Amino acid sequence: MTDQPNRAAHGRGHVRYLMVFMLFAATSVNYADRASLSIVGPAMQSQLHIDPITLGYVFSAFGWAYVIAQLPGGWMLDRFGSRVVYAGSILLWSVFTLLQGAAGLLTGALVVAALFTLRLLVGFAEAPAFPGNSRIVAAWFPGGERATAAAIFNSGQYFATVMFSPVMGWLTHRFGWQSVFLFLGGAGTLLFLAWLTTVYAPSRHPRVKQPELDYIAAGGGLIDMDKGRGISQPVRWEHLKALLGRRMLIGIYIGQYCVGVLTYFFLTWFPVYLVEQRHMSILRAGFVIALPAIFGFAGGVLGGVLSDALLRRGVSLSLARKIPIVAGMLLSVSMILCNFAHANWIVVLIMSLAFFGKGLGSLGWAVVADTAPKEVPGLYGGLFNTFGNVGAITTPIIIGYIVQDTGSFAGALLYVGANALLAVIAYTLIAGRFERVHLAESGASASNLLEMESRS
Repeated sequence: MTDQPNRAAHGRGHVRYLMVFMLFAATSVNYADRASLSIVGPAMQSQLHIDPITLGYVFSAFGWAYVIAQLPGGWMLDRFGSRVVYAGSILLWSVFTLLQGAAGLLTGALVVAALFTLRLLVGFAEAPAFPGNSRIVAAWFPGGERATAAAIFNSGQYFATVMFSPVMGWLTHRFGWQSVFLFLGGAGTLLFLAWLTTVYAPSRHPRVKQPELDYIAAGGGLIDMDKGRGISQPVRWEHLKALLGRRMLIGIYIGQYCVGVLTYFFLTWFPVYLVEQRHMSILRAGFVIALPAIFGFAGGVLGGVLSDALLRRGVSLSLARKIPIVAGMLLSVSMILCNFAHANWIVVLIMSLAFFGKGLGSLGWAVVADTAPKEVPGLYGGLFNTFGNVGAITTPIIIGYIVQDTGSFAGALLYVGANALLAVIAYTLIAGRFERVHLAESGASASNLLEMESRS
């Protein structure tokens, strides 16, 4: 990894900071849409008489579609570029979120069917978002700033909880659960309009200066990533086989799946846990979960800053990324202690520590930006996100069955904590050293498709 001398920090622009702000804003709205059903879930259960298993399947609808659409979404990003595909994604997910509010006009089983279908459509629409985030970071940021940029956009998931959960709780209490979806659909539409006026590829941005482009390129930024997009770029089986055939990548995929389990516990069952297990009101729970989210936000930003600081001090790429990941996941295991806590304030503190750890250790997208092949970064990001979001399917359903069968969340917390420990094993014992993936020319044999560029 090439560090830039201090003099390179002067005389260049900072348009890349605007890009990461837009990624942060998009991720915040994205995760607010995902979390909306968990906030309104208790009210829906009461009004529609939904049992935990049925609610778990409704929660999982997003995940089924999101996982299925990851590879097509990544291919679209590689073919047409991040700006256009991402903009279309924002518009579509906002429309489908808005329509979830209209589902309240139906009755009986039709409401559940409509919500399940619309959650599927939201999952399809959001599929390009995180691979798009990774592509934009890889294009706009040099290696020494990449983990910080990835941590900033990834921390949008925690900011979404801090910013939107109290609002969604209040809207549900005051106007009913349908109002939450109307509010979020409107917010997404405004984001879509802002995106079109601010986000461009580095070499095409009207405000970027050449010194900034030179600085990004010298640090390994792929500033010409989207040059010539729009031509046919078929996905070859050899590419997929190569991306599935390395121990490093397998470890990364497993680790991200485990992180996804933590993510979707917090996005789906955590508010329900507070209401049903800890006997909080929906309004109070909407405000209470903001505290763990604040800790998660702080941990998310700190993880990226710490990782990049270690890298600039000469620590190897692998250690610079793995130290925050391992420390964070070990802290997340602490949520199991909630099973032995009686006071709600202790539970909130433990969950805040666990949330902080999850944020600290959520550097998977920085690792993707570090290791992605420049030929198909979207496809790689889509594959990575496919594994990560299988947890969006399994977690709501597994926890639904645990709660239904045991009448308690104790087993659910044990399950989620165990996945945090498995993430540590995956990133340390399985993944090994992080290195850039290179795809050979199309005429090369499958065995030669992967070459690894040594990173210090």
